[in-house]
Amino acid sequence: MSHPISPTASVIWPNADRQAAFAAWLAPLVISHQLLPDSLRPASADASFRRYLRLDCVNGDSLIVMDAPPDKEDCAPFVKVQALLAAAGLTVPDILAWDQAQGFMLLSDLGNQTLIERLDPAKPRDAEPWYREACDQLLIWQQASRPGVLPVYDEALLRREMALFPDWYVAQHRNVTLNDKQQATLSKAFDAIVAHNLAAPSAYVHRDFMTRNLMLPRTPGAPLGVLDFQDAVYGPITYDIASLLRDAFISWDEDFIIDITVRYWEKARKAGLVGATSATGWGDDFGEFYRAVEWMGLQRHLKVAGIFARLTLRDGKPKYLADTPRFIHYIRATANRYRLLGPMLKVIDEIENIQAVEGYAYGRM
Repeated sequence: MSHPISPTASVIWPNADRQAAFAAWLAPLVISHQLLPDSLRPASADASFRRYLRLDCVNGDSLIVMDAPPDKEDCAPFVKVQALLAAAGLTVPDILAWDQAQGFMLLSDLGNQTLIERLDPAKPRDAEPWYREACDQLLIWQQASRPGVLPVYDEALLRREMALFPDWYVAQHRNVTLNDKQQATLSKAFDAIVAHNLAAPSAYVHRDFMTRNLMLPRTPGAPLGVLDFQDAVYGPITYDIASLLRDAFISWDEDFIIDITVRYWEKARKAGLVGATSATGWGDDFGEFYRAVEWMGLQRHLKVAGIFARLTLRDGKPKYLADTPRFIHYIRATANRYRLLGPMLKVIDEIENIQAVEGYAYGRM
């Protein structure tokens, strides 16, 4: 997840050694790529320890520098997934130079406007073409899937991610100590979430496929660009569509979410990714598929609430925590829809100090 930065901000280096290493790496690239070194400026900050800088070129174009300290970030997954996405036909930054030992990379510049900057939750009709385009790009990526290429999004990883919620959001951010009954309730709910998630067929998973990581094309009619893909895995096909429509930074009414999900599902069935013609036969009924997306989204929301708390408390990045109410809303809305998750909803309400409304809940499954 990345945040844009003011174009007037200056580049601050953690120490003189890092700055000197960068200057030495950049020097031979100045002539070969016609760079203007004095134009160096921040492009965006990442939720990880990597950051992106922008450099102008003599011809008026610009390029991007990835600064990823090797003691904190491994660029090899970025390089591997970039090649997979490019081979599938998606628009991703070209890798023009890479110093693996020092963690510097020169990339082509896909532009400076992300999709989220063009969206207004009050105008879903204006957003629909962009979301349909995003779904088309996602389907291209998923159709290129092959097992044994990317790390598997297995039970252990799903559980490690969800554990961030009690460990960081509940214990550290909310300063709540769960009693034995509450811990058992969350554990049982996590078991059910994992089981639902692993029932879906596997495909390539971007793992952060959302509007902040989709770039508007510089040329009208060109496809959206895709960023922040280095954490890609091979896992539940429901994950990326859940990420896209239950976004960390923008919310939509359920009618809009269902409409886009149906369109995606119909194309996924036609492509043989889900449904009767797929290898597993899973997901031929839209109701089944939509429920699976909700359960997958629940795993992601628990994870991200924990990650945002950790970014604030451990990494000194408080801006992410401001969006956690959106995730608590997602978690509560999904838990309220399914009887099996009723006890978890009660625990969440206790953590959030929310007074539950007494009465009957209609439409629960």
